[in-house]
Amino acid sequence: MDTSQYTRYRPLMFSIAYRMTGSVSDAEDIVQEAFLRAGKDGKNAEVESPKAYLATITTRLAIDHLRSARVRRESYIGTWLPEPLLAGAPVGPRASRSEADPAELAETSDSLSMAFLVLLESLAPAERAVFLLREVFGYDYGEIADITGKTEAACRQTFARSRRRIDEGRPRFETSRAEGDELTALFLAAADGGDMTSLLERLAPDVVFYGDSGGKGETTFIAPVIGRDRVARVIRLSFERTLELGASLRAAWVNGQPGVLARDADGDLIAVIVFDVLGGQVLAIRTIANPEKLRHLGPISRAWHERWGRQEEEN
Repeated sequence: MDTSQYTRYRPLMFSIAYRMTGSVSDAEDIVQEAFLRAGKDGKNAEVESPKAYLATITTRLAIDHLRSARVRRESYIGTWLPEPLLAGAPVGPRASRSEADPAELAETSDSLSMAFLVLLESLAPAERAVFLLREVFGYDYGEIADITGKTEAACRQTFARSRRRIDEGRPRFETSRAEGDELTALFLAAADGGDMTSLLERLAPDVVFYGDSGGKGETTFIAPVIGRDRVARVIRLSFERTLELGASLRAAWVNGQPGVLARDADGDLIAVIVFDVLGGQVLAIRTIANPEKLRHLGPISRAWHERWGRQEEEN
């Protein structure tokens, strides 16, 4: 495979791998490995469709990766959330088959939201591949059969079964750019020492807070926090602890959803916060503070690490 094909097909491959794994770093590794394998394969000259060929290798590598990662996921400390992906303006999921930039491909609140990626964890690796290839990428069953090595009939059955399971728990939320900007502005104002009343009024009565530090933070949330009052206490405590580091917060769009980036006084990243919003209310808040899941976004806060390290020594 030459450089032009890498440039042309990398966005599609990255989109498949990221949706499959929920990890930016793993997706990038899978894409690199797929190109290496394609380059070593003596059949390259006979390949009719490099696009289909590379999608096949990428999908199969992602399936193998998920099978090996399942034990790690099951032993993960606390809530598991995907690695956040920052992007520009949203695009439709079907555009993932185009030649757009990977960051643009990921910014779609339907198929790349944190809630949706977590829901995909309920599917076995091969089921996830069939479901995504059909539902998100629009492949026909013949193509999916070729990619996964299953029969068309098996792919149809797998998709129907997976679709029912996903639809039962599929997140129902949508956020306009204006609504998202308004919500994050309230969050930033409250964090800056302002009145939290306006922010708290936007929390749904059954709002849920999910915290993912991987056991590497000051507070590890083993289970979600549910309810407006309890989540409000978590928000207040988070503001206090974050601002003790001289941190600054700024609005961002993460996986097609409104969010906030927390950085320390040196500008290094502490955490990424994402909001699920419907009808002007916040249904869920997801905070990713596991440094292993943030490294692809730039330098991680040393002050945060040192503080955590001191607490570990004291415990």
